[in-house]
Amino acid sequence: MDSWDEVRTAYHVARVGTVSGAAEALGVHHATVIRHVDALEARLGVRLFQRHARGYTPTEAGADLLRVATATDEQFAQLAGRIRGRGEAVSGELVVTSLGALSYLLVPVLTAFRRAHPGIVVRYLTDERLFRLEYGEAHVAIRAGSAPDQPDNVVQPLHTQRVALFASADYIARHGRPGGVADYAAHRFVSADDPEARAPFARWLRDNVPPEAIVFRSGDVHAQARAIAEGAGIGFLPRSRAREMGALTEVHPPMEEWTAPLWIVTHVDLHRTAKVQAFVAFLKERAAVWSGA
Repeated sequence: MDSWDEVRTAYHVARVGTVSGAAEALGVHHATVIRHVDALEARLGVRLFQRHARGYTPTEAGADLLRVATATDEQFAQLAGRIRGRGEAVSGELVVTSLGALSYLLVPVLTAFRRAHPGIVVRYLTDERLFRLEYGEAHVAIRAGSAPDQPDNVVQPLHTQRVALFASADYIARHGRPGGVADYAAHRFVSADDPEARAPFARWLRDNVPPEAIVFRSGDVHAQARAIAEGAGIGFLPRSRAREMGALTEVHPPMEEWTAPLWIVTHVDLHRTAKVQAFVAFLKERAAVWSGA
């Protein structure tokens, strides 16, 4: 493509959201940034940005360009680093993604990694959707469930969470402790709001507890954990999360079918970069002490 300078300029505008910020990052005059963006939009025949008083917001087409250009820019940076003999630097932006439910495990690791590598800037993205590694949306993804099978991804086992049913002391004082699954219909439960939640323990609950017994439902796993702690009902938590919260009683030990395997996923194009290799090794070392998680 004969307009890479224009694409790169638009990428920086999308990344920082302002013409002045992009100009500073590129070391050019702001008029050059505007000219490049206007020329690229004219060449493509589509608006890449919505202009407003606070800056530039990518349109759907602009967001698509940002995803592709991010991966391309990363690969050019790797190439330049190898050519200049600086490919071993652990620095720059590290983007890690996972479900929000795993933040209690990952945030301490990310914090410690950045402390060990001051040149790193951490971006930790949590969402229910899968971030597209092939578009450069993240360097490392931590995923739960069955092993991911997307092409061009490198998948490594990380850990298996042991999930159990817990209740607060307040709940047990008011409602007693169930003697077994046969007693569950007479108790109150906390669970996901989605009736089709795919987590194995959520499916088990639907199969073994009548719907009217699930009295507190939320799509936010942190709200579910707080509801369990506040005595709203019995609910599922990883053992390590329950230990961290404290003052909870395990009312049913982990079952094999409730386990949640965790996977490290990286894209083949970025897997061998110094910062990804350094973080993956660091994460595995820290995960080795997540006993009972």
